Formats: sequence, C-alpha cells, structure tokens
Amino acid sequence: MAELTLDALGWNEWFAAQSGRCRSNDSVARVAAVDRDQLFLVGQTGFFRAKLSGKYLQESEAALQRPCVGDWVCVEKSADDQFGTVHAILDRQTSLRRKAPGDSVECQMIAANVDFVIVVQSCHYDFNLKRLERYLVMVQDGGAIPLVLLTKIDLLAPDVLAAQIEDIRGAGIATSVMTLSNVTSEGVDELTSVLAPGKTYCFVGSSGVGKSTIINALMGRDVLETKEVSGTGEGRHTTARRELFLLDNGAMVIDNPGMREFGVSAAEGGMEAGYPDIVALASQCRFRDCTHTKEPGCAVLDALDSGRIGADHYENFVKLGKESERHQVSRAGRRKRDRGRG
Repeated sequence: MAELTLDALGWNEWFAAQSGRCRSNDSVARVAAVDRDQLFLVGQTGFFRAKLSGKYLQESEAALQRPCVGDWVCVEKSADDQFGTVHAILDRQTSLRRKAPGDSVECQMIAANVDFVIVVQSCHYDFNLKRLERYLVMVQDGGAIPLVLLTKIDLLAPDVLAAQIEDIRGAGIATSVMTLSNVTSEGVDELTSVLAPGKTYCFVGSSGVGKSTIINALMGRDVLETKEVSGTGEGRHTTARRELFLLDNGAMVIDNPGMREFGVSAAEGGMEAGYPDIVALASQCRFRDCTHTKEPGCAVLDALDSGRIGADHYENFVKLGKESERHQVSRAGRRKRDRGRG
C-alpha cells in the first residue's frame, strides 16, 4: 500500500489554501466512513475514530454541512485520546449529491472530493438509459468526471452488449464506457489500469449490480460482504454504509449502498454537461426562454421531428429539466419561509 501522506490521500492546493481555518493544534484527516455520530478518519498516522465537537454540532444544523465520506476535516487528537474531535470541515472541491428520497426538498450528500464517479449498471437486468442519464447529470453538476461500467457481461450475447453501448452513444453520451464480468474476470484488468494513485473513485448504482464484488477484486481480498446472485443473475443488497478504501496501487475507492431513487436537485450545470447535443440546439431556438415543448421556431423540436435526436433522449431531458427547476423553486421557497420565521 502507498505511504500515508496527505498527497496520497488526495490533498492538493485547493485544500491547502483552506488549512488556515484549522486551529494550531489540529491536524487534517479525510473521512473514510460515517457511523451515526462517529466518524472513521484516515490521516498520516493511519485510521482512527472521531466525533464532532459540540460547537460544530450547534453551528451546522443542515445535513449538507455535516461531514460525509471523502470530506477533509480539522481534527484534534493526542496520542492518549481514544477519539479525535472534529472542529471544522474544509470546502468541497467536488461533490456528489441527490435530492433526498421522498417529498423532502433537501439534498443528501453521497460523497465529497471525488475525482471520478463510476456509474455501474448490470447489462443483464439493470440496464436503463434514462437512469444512466440521471446519474450523469448529477455527477457532472458536482464537478466530478463520470465513467460508465457495464457488469455481468457473461450473461448476455456480445451483439446485445454492443447494441446497449450503441444506445448509450446514440443518446449523445460521450463518457468512457467499460465492461466487466465478476465471474470470468474479463474487464477487471482494464478497470484496474484506469485507477490512478492519489485519485478518488466513487462507485454508484442500483443494488445487486456487483459494486462490492468489484471492490473486493480490486482490493485483492474480501473487505465487503457479498451474497450469491439469484437465479436471474440479479445480486442481493449487502452494503450498509458508504466507505472509502485504499488500494495497493494508491488509488482510493468509495463503495455505496444501492440507491433505488436518484432524484435530481437544482442541477443546471449538470443538465448542460449531460445533454450537450440538446443544449447546442437550444442556442438556435427563436426564443431565448424557449422551453422546447411547444414554441414555434424551436430547434430542439425540429431535431426531434427530423429524427436527429431520439424521443426517449428528448423526453428525459425535459423531465429532468422540470425536476431540477421544481426542486430549485422548492428550496428557494423553503429558505424564504425559514428567513420569515427567523
């Protein structure tokens, strides 16, 4: 395993510029896992546990202000202390978040300061182009680089896999696509070659697509519990928490529980990055505030009618755009009500 220096853990000039907010007797460490009111941190001295200070708890009521996996924190801990005490969190360079499940208008942090997010889909039963686009919007909105990984390729014919990749490219998705089988190990070496020392890779996707099995293969040992797949080839959910692991080659990987919902929050930047073909067409519309649903002179609708963009691709663009706008309005209304009460 690579030496535990701050640089090896992902430290860079972005975080160094903020280190002044740490107190003189604090050190910096990275959040590897969150267990209710405890944090599992990793720093130059290795892994250790910590708790949030009472002052920090008072001043950070919002969930987004609390540390999540991947965050850098200022922590005080002597050699005699069983737990460290976290006094501050450094600003996030990138983030992966989603709208909290249910009717909540709040956002939920998935991971922070990740360089790449690997969106995992099983090409056997879980392949869903619309869901893939949804993930890519939020990944790019948070500033990370997305990668697509199709698993369980041993369960379908090569021409079916080729057609799925063609569907991805037909939707205007230029993101790198990798394929893998946990049964035959095909594609594992290619994935390993992509993982660079000092970089952080977050694996996301539905339950049972093989995320934990992949990380076990990358680690070279079973660090995560897995279960046998069902008769249909579908895996069974095992991961209960988000956790960061250090690979022997110096890369860092984050495992995540499967997510049935991945709601889009206010993500204007992610929409532009996720639908570059439609955004380019939108600049040619007659009206600047065109909604691309009924206006005359809409270049997007013209492209849809002529078959230059697919119907599913267009419909998902409109749906996610409305979802993002609705969430932004809801959050603004919530903040206004909170200010009124204050």
